[in-house]
Parts: sequence; C-alpha cells; structure tokens
Amino acid sequence: MTYADAGVDIDAGNRLVDAIRGPVEATRRPEVLGGLGGFGGLFELPVERYRRPVLVSGTDGVGTKLRLAIEQQRFDGIGIDLVAMCVNDVLVTGAEPLFFLDYYATAHLEAKVAAPVITSIAEGCRQAGAALIGGETAEMPGMYSAGDFDLAGFCVGVVEHDARIDGSAIAEGDVVLGLASSGPHSNGYSLARRILDHSGAAPDTPVGDSTLIDALLAPTRIYVSAIQSLLAQTTVHGMAHITGGGLAENLARVMPEGLAATIDGSAWSRPAVFDWLAEAGNVAEHEMARTFNNGIGYCVVLPADQAETAGSILEAAGERVFQIGQIEARTAEAPAVSIV
Repeated sequence: MTYADAGVDIDAGNRLVDAIRGPVEATRRPEVLGGLGGFGGLFELPVERYRRPVLVSGTDGVGTKLRLAIEQQRFDGIGIDLVAMCVNDVLVTGAEPLFFLDYYATAHLEAKVAAPVITSIAEGCRQAGAALIGGETAEMPGMYSAGDFDLAGFCVGVVEHDARIDGSAIAEGDVVLGLASSGPHSNGYSLARRILDHSGAAPDTPVGDSTLIDALLAPTRIYVSAIQSLLAQTTVHGMAHITGGGLAENLARVMPEGLAATIDGSAWSRPAVFDWLAEAGNVAEHEMARTFNNGIGYCVVLPADQAETAGSILEAAGERVFQIGQIEARTAEAPAVSIV
C-alpha cells in the first residue's frame, strides 16, 4: 500500500507549492531570509529601527463564513478575510504587521480550491504589507468531509515599546472615529447562514447596489495602510477592531476605568446587508449590535482637536470615516460603551 492509497497525495502538495510560489514571492519583504519550502520561515527583525522593539502576535480564522464560501464555491476572497482578522487585531496596538503564516487543512487536496485560497491569502498579505513567509497544507482524510477545508492564520508585528497603544491615554473629551466596514467581515455568520437558510432567499437577491451573496462574501477590510498613515501624523489614544461582540464589546476592551464612550448610532448609515439580515431574520436591534459590526469595522479614539485632520488622512488613504462618539466621565453604574 502507498500513502496515496490512504488518501494523501504528496505529489499534489508539491504541485500546489509550485502553483502558489509566484503570489507568495510577491509578498516578500527585505527582511525575509530564505525562500518557500523551508522547515521554518526566517525573518530578520529590523532592530536598527527600534530602541526597544515589542513583538505583537495574533491568530484567528474566518469562522463559518468559510462554510458559505465552500457552499458557493467562492474562494477568491476568503484568504483576505483570514489575513484581515489577524492583522487588524495586531494593528490595534500600533504595531506594523511583519509576517504571516497560514494553515490549510482538508480531506483531499484539490488545486482548484487550494490555489485560489492561498493566492487570496497572499493578496491579503500584500494589502497589509506583511510577508507570507510560510504555512502548512495538511491533507487529512477521515478528519474532514469531502470538499471541506479549514483555515487558520498567524501574524507577528512590531511596535516601539513607548509607542504602544493600549487605551490608557484615552481622556475625557476625546472623540471616536469609525471606519466603514466592507460588510459583516468575518463575524456573525452562524446567524447569517441560519437567516439565509430560513429565508430561502436566492444568492442573487438584490441588496442595496449588490447581490446578497456578494454582500455576505465581501472580504474583510484591511485597515493597516490607512492606520499607519494616521499614526505617523496624529496622536492616537486608543483603537479597536470591531469583531464578534460588535461596537460596544470591542471598544469597551480599550476603555480605561472611569471613562465611557457614548456612540451616536445615527452618525452613519447601516449598509443594506445588515438591514436585510435584521428583517429576514426578525433580529432585534440589540442582537444585531452584539453580533455584527453594523457598518463600522474599526474605531480610533483621539483628541477632539485632531479629529478633522485624522478624517482627512484616513479618507486620503481610501477609508470612509464617521465621527461616531465621544469620551465622557463614567458613573459607577454606567456601561463602558453606550450606543444611543
């Protein structure tokens, strides 16, 4: 018997490495040592740029959005989701993403699926400025059903010790800027898929200026370039990546004791896909707010006198920006974040 008889095709794995070599090499940074296929990815930390460098790491997946992508056989954006969920988390600390690794596990390796997935991971890395320095493709018959696969991602960034952003500098009178999301990003898809199944809606159902499936599978926005421009030109006191738990729970993670953020829920227009989900699933507004990002994918807290400049910088970098709230003194019984 051979390994292939047991369901693992080593030659298919080698062919996949050859197929993805170009997109992966396109993410290369000067600090990368070696090439694709080594036992470990090598990255030389640019210590000359830092007095006291702090490494920041993050890991994530894309959740059950992956199931929707598999059902629709749409793989050209799911890798961007994987990268975005990791690099946007690392970015919150003020860190620059340096490199990324991926883990792709499946029952049987199919190049027509794996190649576009990993190519889209490389595209996400390109958008984030991070090098894709390695990964693992695991073929595991018996662990996954035919046609299924799973993804995980791992990112490492670096920030100067004294430039770390953790929310401790947030002060009364600061304002909260919200950066528009591209859709639900990669959160709430267990509920979204249940609503989709329950409604019986066709994938091409019009939703705003898109179709339902295009709106649901829009890749998570990567905010790295815009935020790095902002950090270079303004003083940022706190940031939050709006993922599971919505605005209230994620912004609360960086709020200091004694302060609260009051968010004006009318400061931005909720994208049509969220209105569709709320109506088709009869989802209460409280549940929508704690499950989905509702159109705001990232928040920045900074002094009020820098809000206009910050908005201009972010818009010049391609973001849609809304001034959505302010920081106030917090009473003992008040929540850290209120949406009014």
